[in-house]
Amino acid sequence: MKKLAILSSIFIGIVTFGQGIKFEDTSFASVVAKAKKENKLIFIDAYASWCGPCKLMVKNIFPLKDVGDYYNAHFINAKIDMEKGEGIDLAKKYNVKAFPTYLFINGNGEEVHRTLGYVEEKDFIQFAKDAEDPNKRLTALKQKFEGGEKDPEFLKNLAGLTIYNDSEFAGKVLDRYFQAKPTLDQEDIQLLLSGIQSTDSPLYKIFKDKKASIIAILPVDKYDKIDKNIKLNSILKKSYNADTKTWDEKYFSTETQKFMSKDEADKVFKKVKASRALKNKDIPTYEKLTLELYKDYSTASSEELNSIAWDFFENVTTKSSLEKAVLWAQESVKKSENSANTDTLANLYNKVGDKKNAKLWAEKAIALAKASGEDASDTEKLLKSL
Repeated sequence: MKKLAILSSIFIGIVTFGQGIKFEDTSFASVVAKAKKENKLIFIDAYASWCGPCKLMVKNIFPLKDVGDYYNAHFINAKIDMEKGEGIDLAKKYNVKAFPTYLFINGNGEEVHRTLGYVEEKDFIQFAKDAEDPNKRLTALKQKFEGGEKDPEFLKNLAGLTIYNDSEFAGKVLDRYFQAKPTLDQEDIQLLLSGIQSTDSPLYKIFKDKKASIIAILPVDKYDKIDKNIKLNSILKKSYNADTKTWDEKYFSTETQKFMSKDEADKVFKKVKASRALKNKDIPTYEKLTLELYKDYSTASSEELNSIAWDFFENVTTKSSLEKAVLWAQESVKKSENSANTDTLANLYNKVGDKKNAKLWAEKAIALAKASGEDASDTEKLLKSL
């Protein structure tokens, strides 16, 4: 079944989630003009269509009456996909690097506050109140830090607010925070790791310097695996030219073989090329590379097989390739049957023209979804069409 996704469009319209938040159906420039005219801040739900927590916010938080009452009264609300349309430039302008990010912007288009992630109702309303209080906005918190504030909870909160969009500043905050902590706890480690994107990050130096404290909680092999992934991510970023959409395969191979075998490096490179090709909508390249990667799929997990099978359903039209995806979905179900992979199998059977099996697996997916309290509406639509 679908990777958790939201119907994505730069503008969703005045979307009314019951009595919840109402989002504007207009351009960003018009939203700014309206905010300035009404002397209100803008609230932006900056999301991506593939983001699971984004969908959970849409399902669980945005429709709530108290949330809607506060946000509709105090803000001009906009919901923008940061990977499409105007959202691409807005993501650059406001340095959005994680989803969901919640931006609070004034009538001059200037950011005054932000937070991110899945947020429960009470905290979500409190963030909004903080955005309206000049003494609690991010700019004020940064000034307080520069003034020498050392309170651990203050530092931890400030690091959490800045770690994804300003890793250099967050590094300074965490450096002060960790100076007062000779040992780290699980929450400290999670916070640190959440912001390390590359070996160039100041947070990576803390990760290396605090190794003894970290491996007191995490197994050494897990620490080494995390370190390896950070190095790999750094190399990947430097290997790809987004402007020309080309890869420096020689650089990737040379650098990765410093800490992994050639076979492993080649497989990783093929996977990232396939992923990038899919993102760039280069379906023939994506299709070819994925078929090569999963020629032998016996060791792939149920979740991984379901994911690639669904991607093929959504993007590939070659019948022989779709029949291969059916095999992936079947193996996914065999390893761990659930409403997601049975739905994927039903959709694939339908796409290759096997209506009988499509109906059988759609019914199975609906039963599994209802048994676990999940939404089965999409599968029910499929079943009605058969």
